[in-house]
Amino acid sequence: MIPDKKLLEAAYARFNKSEFIHPDPLEFVYHYEAPADREAAGFIAAALAYGNVSQILKSVEKVLAPMGPSPARWLAKTSAKEITGKFGAFKHRFTTGRELAVFLINLKSALEKHHSLENLFLKHYRPAEETLAEAVYAFVDDFNLKARAPTLTPCPEKKSSFKRLNLFLRWMVRHDAVDPGVWKKVPPAKLIVPLDTHMFQVARELGLTGRKDASMKTALEITAAFRKVSPPDPVRYDFALTRAGIRRRGGV
Repeated sequence: MIPDKKLLEAAYARFNKSEFIHPDPLEFVYHYEAPADREAAGFIAAALAYGNVSQILKSVEKVLAPMGPSPARWLAKTSAKEITGKFGAFKHRFTTGRELAVFLINLKSALEKHHSLENLFLKHYRPAEETLAEAVYAFVDDFNLKARAPTLTPCPEKKSSFKRLNLFLRWMVRHDAVDPGVWKKVPPAKLIVPLDTHMFQVARELGLTGRKDASMKTALEITAAFRKVSPPDPVRYDFALTRAGIRRRGGV
C-alpha cells in the first residue's frame, strides 16, 4: 500500500518541531555542541531508550551527568576499572550496572580504535545495499567484539527490529528541526524505521503492514512503504507520526 503523502506531510508540518522533542532521549544530544559528544551521548541515550519514558530520561541523566561537559573526553580519560566502579549501583529495568559498564567500555574501545562510531559504522556500510540492515548487524557484532551487553546492544542472530540502533542512526544521519544530523557519509535514503510500539500501531492503522511481530522484517516492510512517497528519506515521518500517535492516545 502507498501511504497518503498529504496526510504524512500534514503530520510532519504539525509535529516535526523542536518544541515536541521533550520528553524524548534525543534531547540529551542537544546538551552538547561537539560532534564527538553528540555521538557518544546519543548512543548512550538510544541504548537506554526502552521502558517508561520518564525512567529512560532519569537513567540517561544518571549516566551522562558524571561525564561532565564532554562524554567523549570522559570516556577517553577514564579507565575500564573506573567505569565499572562508577556505575556499579546503576539499574535501568533489566540493565545492571555491570552490563552498563561493559557497554561503556565497548564504546570507549570503539572510539579509541576508530575515532568515531561513524567510522566504525562506515567500515561495514555498503552503498549498493538498499538499506542499512546488514551494516547494522555487522556494526553490532564489531562493537561487541570483546564482550556483549545484551539488554543494550541486541544479538544480530535474533533478528530483532533493532529499534534503538535505528533510532540512533536516525538522529545521526538525518538533519532537520528534530534530528541533529551529526554524520555526513551515510545517506538518509538507507535508514530503517525505528520500530517501537507507537510506530507499529500507526503503521498497522495506515495499512502499511499486516505483520504481527515487531521484527526487522516488519521494520523493513514499513520502511519500504514510506520509501514509495519519500525515496530520499523514508524515515522522514517517524518522529511526527509517533509523536502524533502518543498524544492522540493520551500519552506525553
